[in-house]
Formats: sequence, structure tokens, C-alpha cells
Amino acid sequence: MLSRIGFRGRLFLILLIFALVPSLLLSFSLAATSWWALPLVGTPTAWDSTAVTGARAIEVARARRISAADSLTLREHEQHLNVNLMRSKQAAFIFQRFAAVIGVLSLLSFGVLLLGSSRVAGHLSRSLSRPLQELVLWTEHIARGDPLPAGDVKRGAPEFELLRARMRRMASELERGRRAAVEAERLAAMRETARQVAHELKNPLTPIRFAVDRLRKEAPESLQETIGVLAVESARLEALARSFAQFGRLPEGPRAAVDLGELARYTALSTVPPALQVEVRVAPDVPLVQGHHEPLSRALSNVVLNAVEACRDAGRISIGVDRAEIAGAPAVALSVHDTGPGIPPERISRIWDPYITFKSGGTGLGLAIARQTVEAHGGSVHAESAPGQGTTIQFILPVS
Repeated sequence: MLSRIGFRGRLFLILLIFALVPSLLLSFSLAATSWWALPLVGTPTAWDSTAVTGARAIEVARARRISAADSLTLREHEQHLNVNLMRSKQAAFIFQRFAAVIGVLSLLSFGVLLLGSSRVAGHLSRSLSRPLQELVLWTEHIARGDPLPAGDVKRGAPEFELLRARMRRMASELERGRRAAVEAERLAAMRETARQVAHELKNPLTPIRFAVDRLRKEAPESLQETIGVLAVESARLEALARSFAQFGRLPEGPRAAVDLGELARYTALSTVPPALQVEVRVAPDVPLVQGHHEPLSRALSNVVLNAVEACRDAGRISIGVDRAEIAGAPAVALSVHDTGPGIPPERISRIWDPYITFKSGGTGLGLAIARQTVEAHGGSVHAESAPGQGTTIQFILPVS
């Protein structure tokens, strides 16, 4: 029977029973006490028997010869006896009526307690059942991966608000975990695709390159221009295959100490053309980073090359190396800022995606390889840009 009643109804009945049972027992105990005990306190039975025996004693005393003083004493005793007997009857009458009044008052008080208990039980059942039902609904949202209802809910005790905050944090962490898992699977699939594409491109490129070199030596002058086109396109395909191969594998092998300040200076010297102004700023006492030198060098070179293309021979590039932190642990921040035209807000979130490029001839793998390399070192990447104000790309790498 109770199983058919909802949680709120069962809670209401339990609270109501716990409140009414003591009240019911107290009310009936008081009524019974007033009905039986009070008349016993004021009953005339004892006084009646006392009056009878007293009257006999007075008659016996009067039948004898007694003095005038003793006679006066007997009369006084008889008067007191009659007065007390009358008062006893009056008290018995009052106590009987008072017992009935107390019984009625007990019933009325029980009704008041019943009403108050039902109100309190209803309030408590609502205060407990509504937040619990809401939290059960939230667990269904979390299980389906749906967002939790927005807005502040103040129903229930403060402990429920704390539980709501913890569940919201848990849901956001689960959502981040889901997104990270999906992103990891997506990147793993893209890396496998890139590795296979690089393998398929490298196989025919070697004989093509040998054939182009032979044709360049043996073909007549009228075909040299065509052969040059073949050489350029085959070189472009070879560069594309290298990019796919770099994206298709993560940094591997033992790590070594890497001086990011020295890496920034070398990259600026070898990558930025003389027509552009470049500034390298390295903070004092920047710690070394444990990592793979070549992948980090390629990641920084890709970012600096993008900055060079954004400046178009008329801008300025700044490379900064500073101390930083990741989750309270020491880290190094490597930043590249250019004074180019900037990136529109609708594109800034997609610059790290593989195969996404907004320039002609690009592969869309430069920043994707950089992000992959930094995250493989336990770091993070950030990008800030605004049209007309340039772009800043930042790597944050843990020291160890």
C-alpha cells in the first residue's frame, strides 16, 4: 500500500505519525487523569464515613454526663465536621465538572495539535521532497549528458544548495571529460589518417623526384619549364607529406633539458626575414624545460612563420619568455605577438583545428602540430587576437 504512495506522501505520513502519536498519548492521558484521578481527590466517601463515625461518637459522648465545657467542645467539633462534609461535597461537584471540562479541552488540544502537525509535516515533506526530486532529475540530465537547468534555486535547507553546487561542478567536470575524450578520439583518428596519407604520399614521391631529376638532365630545352613545374609541385607534395607525418606522430623518446630562451633567439634569427623588426625578450632566471627539442622548435617555428605572413614585410614581431605556473607548479610561458591585421572572433576558436586554414596554399596543420606538441608536454596553448590589433599566441610548458 505504501509503495503506491509517492516519496513526498510517505514522508508526510511518517512525520505526521511521529508528531501525532505522542500528542495523542498525552491528550488521552490528561483526559483520563482528570476523569478518574480528580474525583478521587475530592470524593465525599471518606468524609461521609468520617461524619457517620463522628456523629456516633458525639451521641455516645452526649449520652454520658459531661461538663458544660466538654459539651461546648462537642458542639464545635460537630459544627466543623458538618462544614468539612459540605466542603467535600462541593469539591466533589466541582472536580466532576472540571474533569469533563479537561476532557473537552484535551480533545480540542488534540485537534489543534492535529492541524499544526499536519501543517508542519506538510512543510517538512515539501522542503525535503522537492529538492530531492529536483536532484534526482538532475542525475538523469547528467546521465544523458544534458545541461543542468540554469538559475539559482533556493528551495530546501542550505545543505541542498551545497549539494546543488557540488552536482553542478561534477556535471561540468564530466562534460569537460566527455569533450576531452571526444577530442582525443578525434585527434587520434586525424593523426592516424595523416600518418596513412603521409605514407601513401612518400611512396610515389621518391621515384617521381628521381624521374624529374633525370628529365631535367635529358629533356630538351622546350620541356624544361614543364619539368620545373613538376619539380615545384613534387616538392610541395613532399613538404605536405612531411607535415602529415609530423602531425601523425607524437613526440617520443627520452626528454632533455630545453632552454626556451635560447630556442626563441635561434628561431627569431633563422625564421624572421631582415625586413621585419623582431624583439626577443627573455626574463631572468627562466628555468629549463624537460622536453623534446626538435618538436618544440618546429612548434615555435610554425607560430613565428604565421606571424611573419601576418606582418607582410611591414610589421613587428615580439617573442617573450617568462615564468608562469600550471596548477600551482612552475612553468614557462612562450609568447609570440605580431602587429598584423589580426584574426576575426569567429575564426580564433578554430585556428588550432587540423586541416583548417584561412590562407591560400596552407595545409592547416602548422598550429595543429604546435598544439599537439605542447599538449604532449603537459602544457596548454592560448590565442588572443582582435582585428587591427595583431595576434598573440602563447605556449605554457611545465618545467618538469
